[in-house]
Amino acid sequence: MYDLLVVGAGPYGLSIASHAAAAGLSLRVFGRPMASWRDHMPRGMFLKSEPWASNLSDPQGRLRLDMYCAGQGVRARHGEPIPVEMFASYGLWFARHGVPGVDERTVTRVHTVPGGFEAVTEDGEVLRARTVALAVGVLPFVKIPAALRGLDPEYVSHSSHHGDLARFRDRDVTVVGGGQAALETAALLAEQGTRVRVLARADRLRWNEVPPPWERPLRQSLRAPHSGLGCGWRNWFYAERPGLFRRLPAPTRARVAATALGPAGAWWVRDRVEPAVEVLLGREVLAAHDARGRVRLETVSRAGELTVLETEHVIAATGFRASRERLGLLADDVRGGLVTMPDGSPYVGRDFESSVPGLFMAGLVTAAGFGPAMRFVHGASFTAGTLVRGVRRRLHAGTRDGRVPAPALRLPDGALDTAGR
Repeated sequence: MYDLLVVGAGPYGLSIASHAAAAGLSLRVFGRPMASWRDHMPRGMFLKSEPWASNLSDPQGRLRLDMYCAGQGVRARHGEPIPVEMFASYGLWFARHGVPGVDERTVTRVHTVPGGFEAVTEDGEVLRARTVALAVGVLPFVKIPAALRGLDPEYVSHSSHHGDLARFRDRDVTVVGGGQAALETAALLAEQGTRVRVLARADRLRWNEVPPPWERPLRQSLRAPHSGLGCGWRNWFYAERPGLFRRLPAPTRARVAATALGPAGAWWVRDRVEPAVEVLLGREVLAAHDARGRVRLETVSRAGELTVLETEHVIAATGFRASRERLGLLADDVRGGLVTMPDGSPYVGRDFESSVPGLFMAGLVTAAGFGPAMRFVHGASFTAGTLVRGVRRRLHAGTRDGRVPAPALRLPDGALDTAGR
């Protein structure tokens, strides 16, 4: 029986595995390394986060993004975005040097057994581990507006479903959303000859400003410090103090996690969108219908004005929403045993352990507990070290009497027990 099974091999899973290996834990890591970045983002996209805020985490801090870039003859500079392809290659390099082997098979089922967990792989192999860390990323949690869900996949997709946009060349596409995914997808579509428009609920698009220089007068730094989520003390708190964020009241945490750092485009994509992409603001999709090989979208403005437009395909760049019910690889008894936060995501304790003893969570699914940083690569560093320390504590507690005890669980205000009460 292994000490730890890591499910997922993106930035969070690889970082957790690196810290666990350094701690001497026996572990297995499952998943296609950097799959979201390699398979679900079109060529030509860039990281929105600064290069220095996009490091995966190893205990010695030696496997940083800037070190990988230097080895490729490229400088990772503040204020200059990194191509997604380079970041994905960096993650593979990190996996080779910081993780003791990654099994690319998918884990399809996790359920409890005496003393821990049993996991089943896609080809039927069964493994046992005392603890499990779920680092499944964002793909299980895609959010598509209700008005679009009845359409055939031929006519509607999520922005994360596309590793290549070439199929839309010379076609008519409507992108729903007003954030970075929507705007960068629209820019790439326009640049390849697609007739594209952006449809957003907001009355105006928001654009992030060019970041101030890394080195600047002390007074400016004190007024608005740099952080992994942008400048300003509020962003600094979210990015650099997730442990303190967790001490906020549960409803406050859930609200901040859902609304902080709202939809906005990066400064470097603005000049690619404004001259080339039609933008329809202040409109929401009421209904969508198949109209003889096209999609008819019925929209409403904030003033109640109804309009209709036709398009060949709709891409919903409408983000992700983590919830307990989307964790389909967990057996029903395990998933049902998860206490939930007000937003429906699983409750996690100070060490990222869920209400199911020995089951740890990482990434987007923990944002309501530890804040907006968990929506970004930057949160992997805090998560990896903290989670592995929690695993070691859980293992130590379990060896005292030969079993894995239940965590001492104090539900935060607003959390729901396993019966949803």
